[in-house]
Amino acid sequence: MSEIQPESPDELEQMLAKALGKSLPSAPSAPDAESAQELPSDQPRRCGLVAIVGKPNVGKSTLLNALVGHKLSITSRKAQTTRHRITGILTQDTVQYVFVDTPGFQTRHGKALNRSLNRTVTGAVGDVDLILFVVEATRFSLEDAQVLALLPQETPVILVGNKLDKVHRRNEVLPWLESMRDRFPFAEFVPMSAKQPKDLKKLLSTCAGYLPEQDWFYGADELTDKSQRFMATEIVREKLFRLTGDELPYTSTVVLDEFKEEGTMLRIAATIVVERDGHKGMVIGDGGDRLKRIGTEARVEMEKLFDQKVFLQLWVKVRSGWSDDEARVRSFGYE
Repeated sequence: MSEIQPESPDELEQMLAKALGKSLPSAPSAPDAESAQELPSDQPRRCGLVAIVGKPNVGKSTLLNALVGHKLSITSRKAQTTRHRITGILTQDTVQYVFVDTPGFQTRHGKALNRSLNRTVTGAVGDVDLILFVVEATRFSLEDAQVLALLPQETPVILVGNKLDKVHRRNEVLPWLESMRDRFPFAEFVPMSAKQPKDLKKLLSTCAGYLPEQDWFYGADELTDKSQRFMATEIVREKLFRLTGDELPYTSTVVLDEFKEEGTMLRIAATIVVERDGHKGMVIGDGGDRLKRIGTEARVEMEKLFDQKVFLQLWVKVRSGWSDDEARVRSFGYE
């Protein structure tokens, strides 16, 4: 059987379009980043909000980071890594894309934390110009269906068939796409891998045509609307999840205690909150080794992001049942 060539998404798209008896809409091309220095006076500016939605662990945060060319949204193999509405801004020539990465919609737990995450998802899709519905190419699960049911039909939705590089049989793609067309009136289909620059450029070109003509929301050099304080806690949480693997339950979080400049150095203190004494031991590790490694890796990444020296202190505290306490969930910064 023939193999898919992920490096040639245009060929695959044309094959699918021909088989489905339609031509793909042609959106204006998104210019390269190098051309963002000069704004042509005879071309109107475009700007709009683009929500990235999908089930947990489908690659939304990786896609956001790849599109904007910077790490803004943390990633790990653990479900529910993204817990906030993360805004990533990309400005190219006359177009400003304001991408909104959302938490994966939660269906397996009904705790206060999960209800908060789901409110973030539903709130994000209600006020955007375009939605990217991200699924793994050739796959569609009950969790995917539950997210799809949330999407408004009055907002254009692009079906992003992600992780195309993991699909090896070309004949699996067309039947899958036909079944997806029966599920929802998608505006377009973009097969891609977030690892492929050509695929990312194609997705940007497609998105550009759906953004309204209006002035930009942010400056041309802005990357996110999130503060350094927010990014600091997210970096610690990422290292926590990455270094504890599946041992630590998802009901762990990070709360910022201190963030202040002292000369040329940033002094940052944060508390890792867990729900049980046993979880505290997992985070600390033998002789404090794991907590020390979490702190070291977080500090190195902060210094790279903030471009200055960082002094980081971490503590671990037990707050039993916090994830099912609405007031405490809000106090920890969740919507």
